[in-house]
Amino acid sequence: MAILNVTPDSFSDGGTITSVDDALRHAERFVAEGADIIDVGGESTRPGSANVDPDEEVRRTLPVSWEISKRFDIPVSIDTTKWQVAKMVMEHGGAEIINDISGLRWDPRLAEVAAGSNAGLILMHSRGDFDKMHSQPPVEDILSEVGTGLRESVACANKWGVADDQIVLDVGIGFGKTPEQNFELIANLDKLVAEFPQFAFLVGASRKSFIGKLLGDAPPGERLSGSLATAAIAAWNGASIVRVHDVKETAEVVKVVDAIKSQL
Repeated sequence: MAILNVTPDSFSDGGTITSVDDALRHAERFVAEGADIIDVGGESTRPGSANVDPDEEVRRTLPVSWEISKRFDIPVSIDTTKWQVAKMVMEHGGAEIINDISGLRWDPRLAEVAAGSNAGLILMHSRGDFDKMHSQPPVEDILSEVGTGLRESVACANKWGVADDQIVLDVGIGFGKTPEQNFELIANLDKLVAEFPQFAFLVGASRKSFIGKLLGDAPPGERLSGSLATAAIAAWNGASIVRVHDVKETAEVVKVVDAIKSQL
């Protein structure tokens, strides 16, 4: 899954895509480099980011999603926590997947949109509201916490009519977890995969701050090696999707991981 943020303030690539033409150039490169999904986001969720009005979020994302879906044979996901945005971009922008970092905690009607359109629905584990999700005090048992949260999200989705085969689960790397807990989740992802055997898992660790801290406070643009390490181990431990900034390098890493695993 390639990250395509049309935001002015995302932590790694904010402000780099300022027009639909810019977005299409990025999308073309992502497709050529081996992306299977393009994730379009119109609201940054980095620490300290500001909440975006739904109309503005639609203005940023809908034209980009529509042009990508027209020009490339690749599914588009809309990265949003608001049902109005998801509905507009699904109906008029060609998106096929909803990517919700709140796991339906903030807006359960996202599940209604997914059920009504038979869209894919990515449910991510996070804690707290928009303003405080990165400043939550750490829990003692992160694997248990993530498992409980994901079960609650799945139950909510099912209640609104979303089938299990529409759902992908995301452990929420970097959202309310300590750096050590982020590494713990990647190292033990196979346990969560076994706990939820009917669902595919997504891991999004690309360029995140816990990697930078481990690598001597490296800035986002200098976290490639660490990001590739997390992608490789996540894939080895059962992740079906990795959400990344660096598509070519990650696609090559995952190809090698798959080749090695096939010999077991």
